[in-house]
Amino acid sequence: MKKFVAVIVVVLFPLAIQTLAQTPARAPAKPKSTAPAGGKAAAPATFDRTLLRPSMLKEKAPETFQVKFETTRGDFVMTVTRAWAPIGADRFYNLVKHHFYDNMVVFRVVAGFVVQFGISSYPPVAAAWSNANIKDDPVTQSNKRGYVTYAKTSQPNSRSTQIFISFQDNSFLDAQGFAPFGVVDAIGMKVVEMLYDQYGDQPTNEQDQITRLGKAYLDKKYSKLDVIKHATLIGPAAAAAPAKPGAVKAAASAQNPQ
Repeated sequence: MKKFVAVIVVVLFPLAIQTLAQTPARAPAKPKSTAPAGGKAAAPATFDRTLLRPSMLKEKAPETFQVKFETTRGDFVMTVTRAWAPIGADRFYNLVKHHFYDNMVVFRVVAGFVVQFGISSYPPVAAAWSNANIKDDPVTQSNKRGYVTYAKTSQPNSRSTQIFISFQDNSFLDAQGFAPFGVVDAIGMKVVEMLYDQYGDQPTNEQDQITRLGKAYLDKKYSKLDVIKHATLIGPAAAAAPAKPGAVKAAASAQNPQ
């Protein structure tokens, strides 16, 4: 099932609702010159096998916690406040704790709008989460610059694993039910703004292929996209986190993606 970070502006994109589900519809993007990404590590054929069973990842998140993202452009820290969107924060905490975002390609970077990611590099994992949606949270914060929000479709309770970070004040998304659950500070946003953006929305339109074929598809067709090498809990919340799944092998009998 295709999942997109869809900010849906019906007036501008009446047909995009079905084809770009879970992808926020954007305002006109300002062009930005960005150097090609470099130094990407080879994709390990490993993941935390717990990720194949989404129903097991139900732990309640701390009231606040931080996640460090190590990317091919540098590092940034995201701070999550559970009270802003408890259901979304709990989902995100469990995903990070089990290294869902490790070795993940940032497939959508639209200058002046959003950065979006959240499709697993491993097809069996992507398939396992394709219909593992969570209920909506009330919108208590605005989608301002640096705020982090789940992608969703126009349908209720359609959030899953994809998230986006706003480059600017995208408060028009508030009325569409996009509930921020975290924020990246000003220093971190300098790194986020360096992520390769010259493909625009083209990879966003190919989320079915990304889901079925994983990182190998993006590496071949969109080789300049940046990668999240690791996303890990830091601070007090890190004490309960399991070790990185460096020795966990993807089983040949794992579930095939749709």
